Amino acid sequence: MIDVNELRKGVTFEMDGELLKVLEYDHNKTGRGNASIKIKARNLRTGATYERTFTSGNRVQDVRLDFENVQFLYADADYFHFMNTETYEQPEVRADIMKDAAPYLVEGTPVKLTLYQDEIIDYELPINVDLKVIQADVAVRGDTATGVNKQVTVETGARVSVPNFVSEGDTIRVNTTTGEYQTRV
Repeated sequence: MIDVNELRKGVTFEMDGELLKVLEYDHNKTGRGNASIKIKARNLRTGATYERTFTSGNRVQDVRLDFENVQFLYADADYFHFMNTETYEQPEVRADIMKDAAPYLVEGTPVKLTLYQDEIIDYELPINVDLKVIQADVAVRGDTATGVNKQVTVETGARVSVPNFVSEGDTIRVNTTTGEYQTRV
């Protein structure tokens, strides 16, 4: 059991038989009385998001998580397939768990899988990934002075807003948390 004061962004805990991961955390201490801890958490099995308020001193059940470093191999209609870089085992992850990661996954992308009792429940992508631009609109002459961006399509099918100087065939670095262009590689 852990005290609710120890809940921070990214902490996973169990409550009412559900695995929850803290997305947002707010600690509010008024002049008198106990502090209130307000969290926003995501259910790792269903994907539902909850807001919950605790009183300082409450406790929740902590969980033991295991981590596995893998590389992305390929995806089919139902599963994303990975390879463990140490044991060469090939775990499969349900597509509904990985749906937000799909725009950033190309063959060989390192991913950190989170396991709870041998069940894959979450993942962690690298902060930045390098993706090749396969389609880019032609920049219009005269737009360079205004700093206007254009949309390009990368090899995963994702659309990214980039500066006008990026062209088809370039490799760009994209932030996986925001989906924003970082630099041309």
